[in-house]
Amino acid sequence: MKLATTIIRVWLIGMAAAAPGAVAQNSLSAEIDRRAAELESKVIEWRREIHQNPELGNREFKTAKMIAKHLKRLKMDVTTEVAHTGVVGVLEGGKPGPVVLLRADMDALPVVEQTGSPFASTVRTTYNDQDVGVMHACGHDTHVAIMMGVAEMFAAMRDDLPGTIKFVFQPAEEGAPEGEEGGADMMIAEGVMENPAPEVAFGLHSSQGWAVGQAGYRALGAMASSDGLRIRVVGRQTHGAQPWAGIDPVVTASQIVVALQGIVSRQIDTTLAPAIVTVATIHGGVRGNIIPDDVVMTGTIRAFDTAMRDDIHARVKRIAENIAAANGATAEVTIRNGTPVVFNDPKLSELMRPTFERVLGKDNVQQSPMVTGAEDFAFYAEKVPSLFYFIGVRAKEVPREKAIPNHSPFFNADEAAFVHGMRTMANLAVDYMEMKQAK
Repeated sequence: MKLATTIIRVWLIGMAAAAPGAVAQNSLSAEIDRRAAELESKVIEWRREIHQNPELGNREFKTAKMIAKHLKRLKMDVTTEVAHTGVVGVLEGGKPGPVVLLRADMDALPVVEQTGSPFASTVRTTYNDQDVGVMHACGHDTHVAIMMGVAEMFAAMRDDLPGTIKFVFQPAEEGAPEGEEGGADMMIAEGVMENPAPEVAFGLHSSQGWAVGQAGYRALGAMASSDGLRIRVVGRQTHGAQPWAGIDPVVTASQIVVALQGIVSRQIDTTLAPAIVTVATIHGGVRGNIIPDDVVMTGTIRAFDTAMRDDIHARVKRIAENIAAANGATAEVTIRNGTPVVFNDPKLSELMRPTFERVLGKDNVQQSPMVTGAEDFAFYAEKVPSLFYFIGVRAKEVPREKAIPNHSPFFNADEAAFVHGMRTMANLAVDYMEMKQAK
């Protein structure tokens, strides 16, 4: 039965590749399709094991051990404990060619799973001094399993690979715990972009925004930068019945909140790219008849253009400080640079489009809308030309309007998508290497 299923899967994949509009295959594409079909059941098994045993950022000990054991078995050069728990495997092909980086993130989220899946997580842990559930609510379990499949595939094809593949399994994409460093920028600081240095980087992300067999991506700014905002407005405490005897930071903070909304709506050219300035929390005071000394506000700033991002930061600071000064108060503005814009190199994006269209069929490759969420793959994209794309994990029978968003306790990935994740990632790497070799 298993052999028959594999034969049918290979035939279906071959039919998709031969669909109208498909472009010429690379020399290894048939082998990639065959091996992806054979590995599908393994990838599903790995994903279920990872899903049942999720770990938060910088704590991916079991996941990292599983990955490292797998890569060592495949006779790769393996480095562990990069940026705490990261694993890097280097597979040198039998032919000369470029170094291509493929990245998968490993961490889960502090979410109580409610999918009802037979392999649902029941794990609990402590996060920021709170007892929380732990769940792969963003599909990182899927990313790891797919990349483990690609690693096994390429290890078996080693002699025919025209270049080197650098597999990066990264911790803490969702952010490190308070007081710790982690994630892509720490991986880079610890040398992941060196020895050997990659020429390009590819990454994928599972999303129910697309159905199984579909993929989406866009050139230039694909996902927003994400920066933390904190404004402390300092006034002078007084009785609530005598506001003239002090300086009211509450009124001042209210004016600042309203004025900040004018940055996006009135001060920047939103025809170039969208942006968001959100004040999400306001804390100040202890009693209704005491005007407090200070008020603290926190929020987030999102942008899709680096120059616009810097401009917004400057405007936030100027507005807050000037409004505070006009009220006799002071404003201490802290903007914590978080994740930069996920920038898909336009030349690389155009170069690889025929790969997506050949693998999935032209009608199944769509331009992604701008995503205001952030992704720290952006740090790799700052170093080398990169392409980050979404792979559809929504069951085909489920309509788009019923898609479940990432970070939901009900988020799940249709396992039929995993073979397409392997095929797209593997073909992107090989197509790029062969195109470089042909020049």
